[in-house]
Amino acid sequence: MFKNKVYLSIGSNIGDKESNIASSIAMLGSYIEISNIKSSSFYNTEPLYNENQPSFLNIVLELETTLTPFQLLDKIHEIEKMLGREEKRLKNQPRTIDIDIIIFKNSFIDTPDLQIPHPGALFRKFVLIPLSELASDEIFPKTNIKIVDLLEKCPDTSVVKKYIIDKKA
Repeated sequence: MFKNKVYLSIGSNIGDKESNIASSIAMLGSYIEISNIKSSSFYNTEPLYNENQPSFLNIVLELETTLTPFQLLDKIHEIEKMLGREEKRLKNQPRTIDIDIIIFKNSFIDTPDLQIPHPGALFRKFVLIPLSELASDEIFPKTNIKIVDLLEKCPDTSVVKKYIIDKKA
């Protein structure tokens, strides 16, 4: 069966952020339709839009899947719900976990429930920095521009710092 290369952005700013992200990766890896998961480094990031909330921990995952974009979205919603994300909440509020599909192979989708490539990715360093770690020379869909070049042009001025996980704790 044909596998699609996908990039997901994962963030958390409530509770044990490391554990929330690790749990989401483990849950994604438990699906037989998802394989070859690679993670960027973890990044500590300032919240955008609603700055009156805790900082985020963010990563980007590269993976392969035989799922369709909408099937993957359903799995993501299941994981978010299992990890305590509230279904009904205001946009840009604190959350235990937030998983977004950034790129799904060469798919272009524009529905109320799903937009691929993710329209906000080009304006968010917390997405572009870890994404460029995994795929700097890849062309971002619809732009004909390499991810590393998009990062250089990104208007986002927020602070995004590599996060060192304390293995002694």
